[in-house]
Amino acid sequence: MRALFFLTVAAAGFVAMEGIAWLSHRYVMHGWGWGWHRSHHEPAAGWFERNDLYALVGVALSIGLFLLAGRLQSPSLQALAAGITAYGLMYAFVHDGLVHQRWPFRYVPRHAYLRRLVQAHRLHHAVRTREGAVSYGFLFVRDPHRLAAELKRRRSRPRTAAPTS
Repeated sequence: MRALFFLTVAAAGFVAMEGIAWLSHRYVMHGWGWGWHRSHHEPAAGWFERNDLYALVGVALSIGLFLLAGRLQSPSLQALAAGITAYGLMYAFVHDGLVHQRWPFRYVPRHAYLRRLVQAHRLHHAVRTREGAVSYGFLFVRDPHRLAAELKRRRSRPRTAAPTS
């Protein structure tokens, strides 16, 4: 029974992280945190990019949650920390490895879902500024054809001039 509880809480933490990742990507990374994230939308200039600091923040938060779970002797917090950590590992493996090919070898996904995930993320990177991007999610992605159409609509909209003061 404890194992089922642990797995349920960990799975809930994993799934909740998709929403948190979407919100932080849309409103932090493409908002006030653009200074770090900008490097991720520019051509790679080495092994490390400033955007990788977000991963370090995530690791620190996961470790902190594990430490708090141990201090409070809380199996619930430990399970939550495990789910969040699993999401972070999945993110690193799929995003950095599969999508951005930061591995020492190339892999072209054959599975339809993985191809869709890669396509959606590439459409996100079609915009090199903090405004106008599509597809802020990671694991639950919309149809790339719809994303491409949305991106095309956004690009065809007339831009209004910024107010002068």
